[in-house]
Amino acid sequence: MVNLIRNNRIMSTKYPLLFFFFTTCLYAQYNYEPSPEHPFGLPNPNAPQQVLDFAPLIGECECTSLRRRADQSWADPVDMIWRFKYIMNGMAVQDETLKSDGSHAGSIRQYIADSTRWYVHYYNSGSPAIRLPVWEGNKNAEGSIVLYREQTAPNGMEGTYRITFSDIKATGFKWLGEWVSKDETIVFPTWKINCSKAATREDYLEKQKIVKATQHFSEAYMRQDYDAIANAYTADGKIFPNNAAIIEGRAAIKSRWVLPDGSKVIHHEILPEEIRFVGDHAYDYGYYRGQTKTKSGKLIDFKGKYVVIWKKENDLWKMYLDIWNRVAEQ
Repeated sequence: MVNLIRNNRIMSTKYPLLFFFFTTCLYAQYNYEPSPEHPFGLPNPNAPQQVLDFAPLIGECECTSLRRRADQSWADPVDMIWRFKYIMNGMAVQDETLKSDGSHAGSIRQYIADSTRWYVHYYNSGSPAIRLPVWEGNKNAEGSIVLYREQTAPNGMEGTYRITFSDIKATGFKWLGEWVSKDETIVFPTWKINCSKAATREDYLEKQKIVKATQHFSEAYMRQDYDAIANAYTADGKIFPNNAAIIEGRAAIKSRWVLPDGSKVIHHEILPEEIRFVGDHAYDYGYYRGQTKTKSGKLIDFKGKYVVIWKKENDLWKMYLDIWNRVAEQ
């Protein structure tokens, strides 16, 4: 590795044009991977055309998951995020589900032209497997993607578990999991998921900008850069500290954030729960946590919740309204 770095430095110094073409060609090999410009990747034009079957699903969706209990009744719905992206430089699709109940899963979806069908390898956080279960199938004439995997029913009847993506649109889709007999005369649904697109690609990129802005705020607070903290707000920004009057304007906000002499925030982290956009404004709520070291050396942990209204100015997201209060440690 050291020699590789040394050789690259020599090439870039002695042969700058050659080095430029070499690095350009190297990165050009991966034009379809997820990137800041295309966070969910792009389909590779050299991939089987069926890779576009999942094109409307690419991105992030907000979903509601409903599963059947062992007593055959339906459990309460569970909120989840379902993300799809192109992988392997646009030759396949990967997805992951993040559920509010703490159970997460994902799959690798690859179309094999020689077999003229999709193969989907599934994995989950609840029961990791040495060998991943595989579903296979295709997109049908109605536009639904239907996948099958052999599965025996509890009563011993042979059949398959069928997964169907239907009503596929740019705005969302429906998903259904059901056990079916071999001749498909018996159908027993066990899982339903309804999804709607949470954001466009542009919204996703803007969301990342806000997340980055919150990280910069935490970093500035820890290094006691009060000018950077003040500049994180709009000129007419307002903060709403607990048990205090509204504080307005960068100068006043800066004074409010100044720590007592000898005190230092050694950890600060902002954890957004949701970020939504309304034109050039966005609202953001979630939790924050951190640790302060007092002048005497005592360490004090803190945690709280917040709501922020952001305003976009000159392509930068800045806080316009910021309210927060502490949460008692459990």
